Amino acid sequence: MMDTQAKIKEIVTSHPVVLFMKGTAQFPQCGFSGNAINILKSSGVDKLHTVNVLEEPEIRQGIKEFANWPTIPQLYINGEFIGGSDIMTEMFQSGELQKLVKS
Repeated sequence: MMDTQAKIKEIVTSHPVVLFMKGTAQFPQCGFSGNAINILKSSGVDKLHTVNVLEEPEIRQGIKEFANWPTIPQLYINGEFIGGSDIMTEMFQSGELQKLVKS
C-alpha cells in the first residue's frame, strides 16, 4: 500500500488542476468547497480533478501535512500548492488565477 504522502504527491503531479475538497464538484459538502468549485468554473477550468477528503480520512489528514496548510479545500495547479478558498477568491478577483489556469 502506498504511503499517504506519496499518494498525495502522485495525485497532485498527475493532474494539471487538483482540488482537495469536502464533497464532490457536483455536491460540495461545505461552503468553502462550493466557493472553490464556482471560482474554478468561472476561471475556465474544464479538466478539474477533485478528491473528496470526507471519503478518505487518511488523505484528509495527510493533505494538511503535505502543504503545511490546516484547512480544506486546497488547490494545486501543475503540482504546486496554490492555497485555500480565501486565497483563491483573492487571486480570482485580481485575475491572477485565470492566468494561472490558462498557462
